[in-house]
Amino acid sequence: MRILQLNFERGWRGGERQTLLSLLHMQQAGHQVSLLARGDEELAKRAKEQGLSVVECASVGAALRYLLVHGRGFDIVHSQTASCMSWLALLHFWLPKRVVFTRRTAFPVDRKRIEQRSGRQASIPLSSKERRTRWKWRKADRLVAISQAAAAEPRRLGFSVDVIPSAIDYVEKDDAYVNHLRQRWNPQGLHVLGTMAALTAEKDPLTLIRAVHALYQRRQDFVFLHFGAPGSESLAAQELIVQLGLESCYKLAGFEARPEQAYRLMDGFVLSSRHEALGSSVLDAFVYDVPVTATMAGGLSELLDNGRGTLCAVGDAQAIAQALDDTLSNPTAARQQAALAHRWVQQEHDPAVMVQRYLRLYQQLVQQRART
Repeated sequence: MRILQLNFERGWRGGERQTLLSLLHMQQAGHQVSLLARGDEELAKRAKEQGLSVVECASVGAALRYLLVHGRGFDIVHSQTASCMSWLALLHFWLPKRVVFTRRTAFPVDRKRIEQRSGRQASIPLSSKERRTRWKWRKADRLVAISQAAAAEPRRLGFSVDVIPSAIDYVEKDDAYVNHLRQRWNPQGLHVLGTMAALTAEKDPLTLIRAVHALYQRRQDFVFLHFGAPGSESLAAQELIVQLGLESCYKLAGFEARPEQAYRLMDGFVLSSRHEALGSSVLDAFVYDVPVTATMAGGLSELLDNGRGTLCAVGDAQAIAQALDDTLSNPTAARQQAALAHRWVQQEHDPAVMVQRYLRLYQQLVQQRART
């Protein structure tokens, strides 16, 4: 099959990693794959380094022109982001009728209207935003979600959804680089707790900082490393760290180009999200045998189910602090928990399994269209 993957995001986050992983394994399976991406961004650079076919566009207009001219030449056009799905909806008449969209978020389509529908107001009609989103999603021939949480809103709006979880590829340890990170961030040889999360509102870094402060009142034998790109909460996070006197403990480590090596430093990993479709950084922690604490947000509850991690209520800094304290105080139990999660992620989130699920879906679409 000739497959075009669309991802026009800036930066390098979970969705971009999954896009690249899909491309690599689909090419290994013998398919002709291409990526349409924003020029000079990390995804395009890494895809080219791997020898993949990349269409780099400097603007949305250039991307739309490419789709109009070349879109019909592909058997499958797969949007990996909501914004790209908007393009495909607008161009639907001129594209092949084999469009796939993967939803990677668990946000309500219209949060205010969801709140209004609670209780007696459940019969309120769809808002204009919900109607627009439903119209857009109808232009996808198959709609995929990365978790049950991500599938909830499409199902509420009447769509059939295939759930195909994200996958994680194991990266071998680079001892020299791990030592470099250790010397930079933990020269004192303390315990290391950490997170991989952009400084954005849905990741709730302020609750995490308060949790670390609560833990720091009990013990001072650790350093907390917050890896992640800047975002809307960056300034507030910096101010709160200073206000709580955590400058020597809570390190804003910024974007880490080789996150898989940074996990090798950690005695415990935490994700404090308010909204999370799946949480691929948690899967990384599982792969690298790091015990996990996370909030019960969206797909995180699915990942940490059956004893694979410790779940806390969203926004509960004290509960997060207690869970992290338990991780450091009971290393044997923490290692057993991490080993359980490691075995599970190898079975359920293998890249080859994810890609085969997508390829079966693609093949079904191609065969359906061939019969019509």
